[in-house]
Amino acid sequence: MTRASKPEIWFLTGSQGLYGEETLEQVAGQSLRIQQLLAASGGLPAEIVGKPVLTEASSIRRVLQEANADASCVGVIAWMHTFSPAKMWITGLDSLRKPLLHLHTQLNEALPWSTIDMDFMNLNQAAHGDREFGFIQTRLGVPRKTVAGHVSDPAVVARIDAWARAAIGADHLRNLRLARFGDNMRDVAVTEGDKVEAELRFGVSVNTYGVNDLVEQVDSVSEKDTVESLVGRYADEYNVVPDLAAGGARHESLRYAAKIEAGLRKFLTDGGFGAFTTNFEDLGGLRQLPGLAVQRLMADGYGFGGEGDWKTSALLAAVKAMSVGKSLGTSFMEDYTYHFGPGTPKILGAHMLEVCPSIAAAKPSCEIHALGIGGREDPVRLVFDAAPGPGVVLGLVDLGDRFRLVANEIEVVAPDEPLPNLPVARAVWEPAPSLSTSAESWITAGGPHHTVLTQAVGTETLRDFANLLGVELLVIDQDTTPHGFADRIRWNQAYHRLAQGF
Repeated sequence: MTRASKPEIWFLTGSQGLYGEETLEQVAGQSLRIQQLLAASGGLPAEIVGKPVLTEASSIRRVLQEANADASCVGVIAWMHTFSPAKMWITGLDSLRKPLLHLHTQLNEALPWSTIDMDFMNLNQAAHGDREFGFIQTRLGVPRKTVAGHVSDPAVVARIDAWARAAIGADHLRNLRLARFGDNMRDVAVTEGDKVEAELRFGVSVNTYGVNDLVEQVDSVSEKDTVESLVGRYADEYNVVPDLAAGGARHESLRYAAKIEAGLRKFLTDGGFGAFTTNFEDLGGLRQLPGLAVQRLMADGYGFGGEGDWKTSALLAAVKAMSVGKSLGTSFMEDYTYHFGPGTPKILGAHMLEVCPSIAAAKPSCEIHALGIGGREDPVRLVFDAAPGPGVVLGLVDLGDRFRLVANEIEVVAPDEPLPNLPVARAVWEPAPSLSTSAESWITAGGPHHTVLTQAVGTETLRDFANLLGVELLVIDQDTTPHGFADRIRWNQAYHRLAQGF
């Protein structure tokens, strides 16, 4: 699922009238040059939209309120080119509801040592102006990210990119509608949660629909046109096993899987939904548990959660949005079983059917196998191994008084041996810093068993995302120890309780 238009980030430059029109023209020209350098980097997922230089309170307040109201604007970058007295930013910053990045930079990378004079000093004094701006943000308690450095530095652009992606993910979540087909899996605790608080905190609207509402759409799909078209696409995009291919003994199962995809896609499109859940305990009139359809919809950017897990579905939709323009993938995932040795301990992750082909190492195989739960016909699914490389596993839990994100940095690896008898898509990974520390820390944090595995979005973006949402994030990385991690949870608990007030 993609946005209707490319997201925008507004670029605001602060100055003041004291310097005169000639200086302000120079400020405007240098501001444009900074914007051009950022755009030319090719490293940002949004369009940089410049605004006129801001020199007084009413125009600052107006442009920030306009940013709030503009659906295309996902965030604001502010830079104080010269000295911009910060009192004139108070009412504007107080009204801002979009993410803010404070860029501390200047146009010149090197000082012109032999020619520098006071005119140059007065024009190029972001070192002065940005400190004034930083104070007022801290005084007002404005949440923001501060990035310092020259915009020609790839490391600076990478940090801005991380924030921009987080802003896109937060914006996607704020406008997300999620359809649950049926309820949660019975007697499962971690997939439950407060949907009202989720809408208040994140903006996502979560509502339940009867499975047979979906069945009506599936049953109404045209066999001749829609099904034929989808079956042809499957043949082009995947290695379809002979039993499922045209003329094969089980070709009808593939055609029914196509009907599920078409019906599900229409239901989501008509309702404006960007995420959904299913539950194998509540299939109504569906003949198969949706597998292939779910995998293909995830590949198109939809969020998904199995067994009614709406929190993971919403999180997946947001991370998918953050990965715009990236060639690496993101998927619904579940830690399934462990390899303790020989060799490096690792985790084998999978799900019953629903792993996104965006993480596949090679062309997926379209297969049909028995499924011992759900009580329906054998479902069609894509089978593959995940591509090796660094990634992050991320989970969202409802602790009752707040939400918590838990992340583990990982390295996806090839299986030690082929898996010819495992009829599902899967990923094998080595968690940082080790399997034992990772598992102990994840369980101590109350992390969920359903997760999002992403190779497209890094830890810095996830930190920015958590900050934008005002949500706790616990990261398990190479430096994590069980005792230190447990201490961090205790300290966080005290902080978040105090931050909620009385």
